[in-house]
Amino acid sequence: MNHSNSPIEARPILSVRGVTVQFGGIKALNGVTFDMQRGQVLGLIGPNGAGKTTLFNCLSRLYQPSDGDILLEGESILARKPAGIAKMGIGRTFQNVALFPTLSVRDNIRIGGHCRSRGDLVSDALRLPWVLREERELDRKIDEIVDDLDLGGVADREVAGLPFGTQKRVELGRALAAKPKVLLLDEPAGGLNHEEVYVLGDLICRIRDAYNLTVLLVEHHMGLVMKIADHVVALNFGSKLAEGTPAAVRSDPAVIKAYLGSEAA
Repeated sequence: MNHSNSPIEARPILSVRGVTVQFGGIKALNGVTFDMQRGQVLGLIGPNGAGKTTLFNCLSRLYQPSDGDILLEGESILARKPAGIAKMGIGRTFQNVALFPTLSVRDNIRIGGHCRSRGDLVSDALRLPWVLREERELDRKIDEIVDDLDLGGVADREVAGLPFGTQKRVELGRALAAKPKVLLLDEPAGGLNHEEVYVLGDLICRIRDAYNLTVLLVEHHMGLVMKIADHVVALNFGSKLAEGTPAAVRSDPAVIKAYLGSEAA
């Protein structure tokens, strides 16, 4: 299990406080509470329908909880529009890759950096000095990300023709370009083969350290979660079932019954 080199601060970087989401008469989430410490990789697990994606969508402001709060560094994110979440410092990838297929790898990554731009139509059209400085800084950042994610050989190719595993790295690069504090990874191992999953685990830990990130990992691949997570939260039927170290959660009888029974067999 990997831990961040930097000391974990006492105050959680992200706090989920009694979050409830109701769709009609169904509670997709029921009073879910947990904290994420700075520098952690936190694994969010549970069977299909447990509420993982619903919680993810609350964190990225696609859903509005009917009750509870979500705090980033002590500030509620629920008053922010979805577009403002990236500026607060929350980035995400998607279960089904959501890239611009006819754009190059580099340009897809560049789009992630635009949320940090101060540019506007007039300033950009006039090519003001500070706009040019921002563009140079973004170019430098993109080069760094391309290098870190081993995308140099395909940086100028359209993403449409690239293997799925490579496209997933491009999407990760786009999220990194927004300079997140907390990175939400939605089923990053989905569609990858065994070797690619192994490489992915090392990559997540490496970028966590290099970019000073805190990572929330929603993942069905239990081997990946158990290998890289510092802390695990298990959900079932919208409620928190268990929480603790990977070993503690894995051996929890309620978790084994709800989720790991078939996996552990």
